[in-house]
Amino acid sequence: MSVDQVTVQLTPEDIELKKSWKRESISPESWLIPLPGDCVAELDEVAASLRATPRPVDSLKPEEFSLPACAALMAAVRTKLETDTGLAVVDRFPVERYGHVENVAIGWLLASMLGQLVAQKANGLRLYDVKDSGQALGYGVRRSVTNLGQPFHTDGGWLWKAPAFVGLFCLESAREGGLSRFTSLVTAHNELRRRRPELLARLYRPFHWDRQGEHAPDAPRVSTQPVYEYAGGTLAARYYEDYIVNGSRMAGAQLDDEGRQALEAMRQIVDDPASWVEFRIEKGQLQYLNNRQFAHSRTAFTDAGPGQGRHMLRLWNRDEGTWHLEGRPDA
Repeated sequence: MSVDQVTVQLTPEDIELKKSWKRESISPESWLIPLPGDCVAELDEVAASLRATPRPVDSLKPEEFSLPACAALMAAVRTKLETDTGLAVVDRFPVERYGHVENVAIGWLLASMLGQLVAQKANGLRLYDVKDSGQALGYGVRRSVTNLGQPFHTDGGWLWKAPAFVGLFCLESAREGGLSRFTSLVTAHNELRRRRPELLARLYRPFHWDRQGEHAPDAPRVSTQPVYEYAGGTLAARYYEDYIVNGSRMAGAQLDDEGRQALEAMRQIVDDPASWVEFRIEKGQLQYLNNRQFAHSRTAFTDAGPGQGRHMLRLWNRDEGTWHLEGRPDA
């Protein structure tokens, strides 16, 4: 079915109002979760166990350890992601107490409590380091491995199913810059429904997406996905304007005027400072976000040099399909 053949019926009213916030309506208390001392004691035991018996991190399962306090903590994180502000920041884990492998294991175990951890690259990589690699931005080199700023986006928008949750475990913060910004795509949806419903309708129809080289050599370089979907009373969004513009070019299909105008109208809302909050992820904090309803960005940062300074461990959760990057159950 072509883009022009898709008929869209918009809801007559704003949806998911609790998630449709703006800067003035939330504060750090809305997303910060204190780290309980009982949880730290449990993680000390995990670290001691791994020192005594080293194991591959991606083979670890939460049920192999006694982690009731950590399980309650991550249940509180899930509640914020699914029914509240869409963002949770646990403050903070004593990462300086543990070695690097132990910290990675702690991040893996905590993230596993939120669901299936899935690959972030076609080679099956599930533990992804977000830090400056010194590489120049280019095809197949994402901004996440540079020190450049990033526009508002959701992760994995080109995929069959984008990750439901995205975690960042801060092992080291930047010397300067690297501020995080966070915005509600539910707010953008409701604003567009009121201001430009005809352009919102275009966002429900497919666009070409750049797959970022994360596919088999002989596979298509682009996928087709809408920005918004609404089913069963739940709104889902995927957003990265650069990937859509690049995808259209790679597909040899010029982005249609209505699509371009719709993306521009959405960008004006998302980039408006009244629509987003900004904060610094500090060393030891675990940030998790609802990746299907909220977008994030970061400012550029400086460090002593590539591979030094700002370092986040990124984790993707998606329960649909297998743990592989595309993970289609019928593939």
